[in-house]
Amino acid sequence: MRRRRMQGGRPFLFVGAFAVVCVVGIAPIGSVQSARADSIRDMEYWLSDYGFSAAWNTTRGAGATVAVIDTGVDGSVAELQGAVVDGTDVSGIGSANGQTPVGESSEHGTMVASLIAGRGTGPGNGVIGVAPEASLLSISVALGAGSVDSDEQIAHAVRWAVDHGADVINMSLTRNSLDWPQSWDDAFTYAFDHDVVVVAAAGNRGSGTTEVGAPATIPGVVAVAGVDKAGEASFDASSQGITIAVAAPSEQLVGVVPGGGYVLWDGTSGAAPLVSGLAALVKSAYPELTADNVINRIIATAEPQGDPVPGPIYGYGLVDAEAAVTASVDPVSANPIGDLAAWIATYRPASGGGSLDSLLIPPPPPAPNGAETGTSAPPRAADRPEVYTLIHWAVPLGLLLGFLILMATFALGAVSHFRGLLRK
Repeated sequence: MRRRRMQGGRPFLFVGAFAVVCVVGIAPIGSVQSARADSIRDMEYWLSDYGFSAAWNTTRGAGATVAVIDTGVDGSVAELQGAVVDGTDVSGIGSANGQTPVGESSEHGTMVASLIAGRGTGPGNGVIGVAPEASLLSISVALGAGSVDSDEQIAHAVRWAVDHGADVINMSLTRNSLDWPQSWDDAFTYAFDHDVVVVAAAGNRGSGTTEVGAPATIPGVVAVAGVDKAGEASFDASSQGITIAVAAPSEQLVGVVPGGGYVLWDGTSGAAPLVSGLAALVKSAYPELTADNVINRIIATAEPQGDPVPGPIYGYGLVDAEAAVTASVDPVSANPIGDLAAWIATYRPASGGGSLDSLLIPPPPPAPNGAETGTSAPPRAADRPEVYTLIHWAVPLGLLLGFLILMATFALGAVSHFRGLLRK
């Protein structure tokens, strides 16, 4: 089933080198009591337009676990009761179970979680997530504010999620830089080695993130861009970059806040959990699938958008949840969107600090119908003529030019000398 197309001031938290990729526009929309009983559910246009409702005929996410590395998830709100099965705090200022919202924009984690696995508040009422029977892990971080360094909070959070059974990790945050600390090499490699899908938000151009930043630049991470209700690239609520894997709605999203109540919000912080929930649906429908093949199902069944495909705006296209859990997709033997271990081996110098140029290398083209594909090795210098030609030809050409200038100077001097002798 393909979607039908619909027609259709802003706080943004920068904390040190980090930003919670949230929120281009948060607006409260009142409580259930002040609205028609089904009005909240009616606002969730992505459920039908992107095939999630149809996908529920196959699975609703039971048996899959998604870790939410964010500001903490309030599991006491009606929509999330029973959804949060474990958690921790890595900031040093939250509660042991990770369910106390921390830091600025502390409501962010609960909003994200509700889009993944909200249970609603009754038949047709309240926010329902795209994987409403999936389980959640809440890992609270307070980037730039906790008693632990921000980079280390993320590294600890990723490892904790892996060790506590996450199938998927959602990261609706950005470091606002192409590169990342070396401690993340180990943490993300640990996740990939343990067969965990990692999903990250691209960031919001309208709030200052003009290009995709880490962790969405890390090879193998599913970087999610945002689109508006018509399925077109969101100018404010999405950033661009060649590491984009897929695109999902990032405008006019409705989420739950701590303590209950609802907000409308824009941002790839909301697009990422829709894709994390989709990964949970795929894992639930095909529990034997590796993380690489979960990712491959998501990108192989995406509706291509723009040119080229994959591209820096939509990646492989707009997600199609029904196709992702029902289509015939050939298996792969490697992560189709990159190999972090290969990148580290090639580009990470012994002193630490990745090569920014290496992050500008496009991913390999998609295989037809998800056909088996390997991971391309990073390009050699000879594959980048703008660098190689300069080094290979500039020195000999320079020497030759210098020799010719010297000979010309000598010849002119000789002619002048002989002319002087003839005049005498």
